Amino acid sequence: MTTDEDGTPRPAVSDFIAPGDGGTLLYFEPLESSKTQRNLTRAIWFDRPVSVVVVAADGRRFTARGRPQRAVIAGPRFQAHYAAFRADRGDVDLAAVWVIDVTGVEGLDLGADIATEERERPFFRHLDRIARA
Repeated sequence: MTTDEDGTPRPAVSDFIAPGDGGTLLYFEPLESSKTQRNLTRAIWFDRPVSVVVVAADGRRFTARGRPQRAVIAGPRFQAHYAAFRADRGDVDLAAVWVIDVTGVEGLDLGADIATEERERPFFRHLDRIARA
């Protein structure tokens, strides 16, 4: 999730995320003109946070919060990512490889969250559920 020039959050679903080195995430942006590309550029210029929902291969979900460190747009590292991206995705461009420094990760597990709330905050339970208990 990024924010636009007005600060409005803009969620985006993407299959273009991979783990990077040293606790970073890599976001592969195929379009120079996308809203995400513009918002990430704004985030790096104005030191704004971003967040990403990551779905692991086993189905677990996480929210990763962070700040863009840099956009890799040239050089041997970009070329390696570009070749791999095209091999995987076909005849598409790669505008940038965004390196996002992860500052926090939170698991998204509704079952675990319900159990925690029931245990730690029983007063949040709706009255109809209390009456049935």
